[in-house]
Amino acid sequence: MTTADPARKPSNWNVPNVLTALRLVMVPLFAWLLLAYPADPAMRWWANAVFILAILTDAADGRIARKYNLVTNFGKLWDPIADKALTGMAFIGLSILAELPWWITILILVREWGITVLRWAIIKYGVMAANRGGKLKTVVQSVALAMFIPGLQFMPMWWVVIAWILMIAAFVLTILTGLDYLREASRLRNSYLAEHPKEES
Repeated sequence: MTTADPARKPSNWNVPNVLTALRLVMVPLFAWLLLAYPADPAMRWWANAVFILAILTDAADGRIARKYNLVTNFGKLWDPIADKALTGMAFIGLSILAELPWWITILILVREWGITVLRWAIIKYGVMAANRGGKLKTVVQSVALAMFIPGLQFMPMWWVVIAWILMIAAFVLTILTGLDYLREASRLRNSYLAEHPKEES
């Protein structure tokens, strides 16, 4: 595989974007495995395997896109949407099963989808890509969810304690990075309007 010409705009039809689309397709499969037989430890581990595989495609698509200059606006927008669809389904599923308080799920989803809507709302001013804080948040969320999905009721106490520590850390990071994205959106808008003063209302 050769590195793409940096001066050439990459096509949306590339490996990273295909991985992003695949992750979206895996969401309903994961949901069924998690919710169909919640009292079956084997099914819970299958659900976790699909979840982890989907998360790994997220790590792979970003690395490939950057290494081979395949970063596209499609990827910048749909990659975080695919992530939020997957993790959102995990949070909702765990709350449906009464294994995670609804208030945690609701606050996290309001932040996650609120920032996603904000990305679309400010697309005129620029693409707001994931920053380091957002990526760390995604990693901590993913690890916490991967520890919850097999079912804490089936796990030893040390597992339960670590899972809850990670979930609390994920919750705090989710809120703090949400505030960072709000500041970034404001900066993008102000920079754009400074360059295009006639468009300011």
